[in-house]
Amino acid sequence: MSHTETHDAPGEPLSTQSAVLTAVAGATQSFAPLSNICAHLNAFHVDANDTSRFLETTHFCAHLNEDVRQCLLYDSDAKDAKLIGIEYMISERLFKDLDPEEKGYWHSHVFEVKSGMLVMPRPAGIPESVWDKAEQKEMEKTMRLYGKIFHLWQVDKGHKLPLGPPNLMSSFTSRDQFDFEKYVGERDRKLGEDWRRKAALRQSLEELEIDPHADACWKTK
Repeated sequence: MSHTETHDAPGEPLSTQSAVLTAVAGATQSFAPLSNICAHLNAFHVDANDTSRFLETTHFCAHLNEDVRQCLLYDSDAKDAKLIGIEYMISERLFKDLDPEEKGYWHSHVFEVKSGMLVMPRPAGIPESVWDKAEQKEMEKTMRLYGKIFHLWQVDKGHKLPLGPPNLMSSFTSRDQFDFEKYVGERDRKLGEDWRRKAALRQSLEELEIDPHADACWKTK
């Protein structure tokens, strides 16, 4: 098992010139695709080829349209977080038309949502009761999506740069696949969350049937 361990990337500190150019660009250029981000999520990703390896991942997701989301994945939500991968999420409507082999690359979100593992970290100053309603709506939508993940930078392996080929990742589908209470509990203490409370709130969400070709890493070697 490998858990998240961040490592500094090699290189010189940001120069004054680069800092000024960054500030000017931020004030004058359009970053339209980034301004479309609508959800900050946190969950755990598991290596599709080695399910003993997993790591906590921060997501920033945007709607491309009603059927497709695209997420930037980071090793934290800090300003200097490393961009470690991408995740695409698609609706059941699009997923059902994929061929069986392609479906095997995608994972479901039902367990992530119902277990309380997937969270939308609450911003400071927002009342819990207000945030619960917003998060519940987000979870209801996300639970119906299938995701396809590639990690490009294996920070938990100590890589100081994004080395080698992309790594297909997946998600957990059951609590017995890892020490759920230990790792999700540690994450919750850091973020001020509570998976037990989340799970209780989400029991009212509709039970969904998962396509049998999804989550292939748990069914084949």
